[in-house]
Amino acid sequence: MTKKGWRIMPAIITTAILGFSGILIETSMNVTFPLLMKEFGVNPAVIQWVTTGNLLAVAVTVPLSAFMIKNLSERQIFTLANVLFLSGVLIDSFAPNLAILLVGRVLQGVGTGLALPLLFHIILTQIPMERRGLMMGVAAMVTLLAPAVGPTYGGVISGMLGWKMIFMLLAPILIISTFIGLASIPKRQVRINDKLNFPAFVSLGIGLATLLLAIEKMSIFYLLVAIVSFVIFYYLNKQLEFLNLNVFKDKDFSILLYGVLAFQMIPLALSFLLPNLLQLVLHQTSTKAGLFMFPGAIAVVFLSPFAGYLLDKIGAFKPIMIGISFSLIGLIGTAIFIPAKSVVVLLAFDILTKIGMGIGASNMVTTALTKLKPTQSADGNSILNTLQQFAGAFATAVASQIFTIGQVAIPKNGAIIGSQFAVLFVIVVVILAIVGLTYLRKRKAI
Repeated sequence: MTKKGWRIMPAIITTAILGFSGILIETSMNVTFPLLMKEFGVNPAVIQWVTTGNLLAVAVTVPLSAFMIKNLSERQIFTLANVLFLSGVLIDSFAPNLAILLVGRVLQGVGTGLALPLLFHIILTQIPMERRGLMMGVAAMVTLLAPAVGPTYGGVISGMLGWKMIFMLLAPILIISTFIGLASIPKRQVRINDKLNFPAFVSLGIGLATLLLAIEKMSIFYLLVAIVSFVIFYYLNKQLEFLNLNVFKDKDFSILLYGVLAFQMIPLALSFLLPNLLQLVLHQTSTKAGLFMFPGAIAVVFLSPFAGYLLDKIGAFKPIMIGISFSLIGLIGTAIFIPAKSVVVLLAFDILTKIGMGIGASNMVTTALTKLKPTQSADGNSILNTLQQFAGAFATAVASQIFTIGQVAIPKNGAIIGSQFAVLFVIVVVILAIVGLTYLRKRKAI
């Protein structure tokens, strides 16, 4: 299939490979944290930056990608994304210390943050309308399948070959994919027409980063820096728009957006807590910890299309409420039975939690975006994607901090108690989302 010099399917596949690789590594590294803590001599609150730093880079890059898509060619963005991501992969393949590892993870995050919006842009601009829905569904599977296989990939590879091979094995695939993509995406002349509000971009990045640092270091100073940075961003953004914040004036969208973020925080918090609990407390191998996460993640992948069918047939409220209720029950069961130290019981509740996500999460996103006016959909989508990534980073940071506090405060059973309180934090987040959904239902907004 070609169009004006495009080889569209190879272009889509190679861009999808890059996005898939970014999400794959993001979730696969969580399983390696006990190995990395031992190798680098750090605690969970520090090692979580391997994931948090990456998610933060994605979160900051996604809104920047909207500017780049308007002012650069697809080929230029594809090239930049692959160069940055491959550089990060090669750096981490030989990283001698944690600082170098984090540099590589940030570069991978920037590459991923460029690749995912580019993938959907190519589909929306190059695929005919009659095939667009199918291709969008296939592209969406990238973001669902990668987290499903990530922990298993990370656990098996790190257990058999060492954690650096997680990166090394992807390098040749990405190099080949880059050359195929460059042969499939044509050159075109572009002219930068828009002015980038770089100070707003920087202040947003500083605000997000220092907020996470405030959590890790329990620091009032970093919290104040974050607040000041967000205030500066708000005023700079009013002068020259970087993100359209007017979407938050829609109360229905804002409440549903919170629900989207709650669903995003569930798997990121659990993907930190459960592999660490399994390895540090239940003395399972990294391979087994990775395999533990696989059934629940697969449930999310296969239930998401069914969830869309339910949305079409019975509306938004019932699938979303059923899904989030299943997730809440699964989380409560996890918190209660962590002290029992039963892998089978924890697996059952994790699967139940993920079944709820499969039924409710994608429908929450769809319903949130449909609340916006057509002229706001692009801005709403950009903000939603940005906050989704940051919510994942935030959940990982909070869960790791609570886990670490438990370990330090109570040496004997601290990891168990810390895990329970970390899951309790997620439970509170989910309950607040249910309260918001109930409010919308009473107003007949969903």
